[in-house]
Amino acid sequence: MAFNLPVKAQNPELQQRLAEAKQAMAQNKQALAQYTWVKQVTISLKGEQKKQELPGASRPRRQTTKDVARSARQPSAGGGQAEEAHRREEKAEYKDYADQMKSLAQQYVQPDKDMLQQAYQQGNITMGPVPENPNAVKLVIKNYLKQGDSMTLIFDKAQKELLQVQIASYMDDPKDAMNLTVQFSKLPNGPNHVASLVVDGVSKQLNVATQNSNYLHL
Repeated sequence: MAFNLPVKAQNPELQQRLAEAKQAMAQNKQALAQYTWVKQVTISLKGEQKKQELPGASRPRRQTTKDVARSARQPSAGGGQAEEAHRREEKAEYKDYADQMKSLAQQYVQPDKDMLQQAYQQGNITMGPVPENPNAVKLVIKNYLKQGDSMTLIFDKAQKELLQVQIASYMDDPKDAMNLTVQFSKLPNGPNHVASLVVDGVSKQLNVATQNSNYLHL
């Protein structure tokens, strides 16, 4: 005989704020389909900038790390074959790792409403104040995508807008930490959008920073 597990008691305000956040994210996703924008991506390894894609056309362009590896394959003056081989090996390693980081990050950037609801039903969401912003509320989701991860949504209660997403997760191994910070901004008379996204691969000391700008309505 099957039994339905009881839902943990939840704060009515938490339920309300979560519903508002899910609605706001859905509306913004639909509205942003009518816009183009420019991405600028900067990739750094161990504190050294390896690649920066400068804004070109005012149209969204999917950034990959292929260009990063390509730029690194050019031999340096006076460098021997062993040095060049090591350089290529290092670039190939961080390219693959950066691709994995970006793939994982995308699963957090726009939180899924069904997964949020599941976390709520399991009692994995808590709510708290944001001391530096009395108009905002903090929703902390545990075990959102992976066991032991944490996602924090900073939500403006008055404007009904997502301000920031902070993620503490990991790659294949919990010891291989990945941290993600997403900042949102609002277009004049338009939707909320991701203004900046920073992904940190802690063990590899790899950082991928994305800036979005020049939003144009189609």
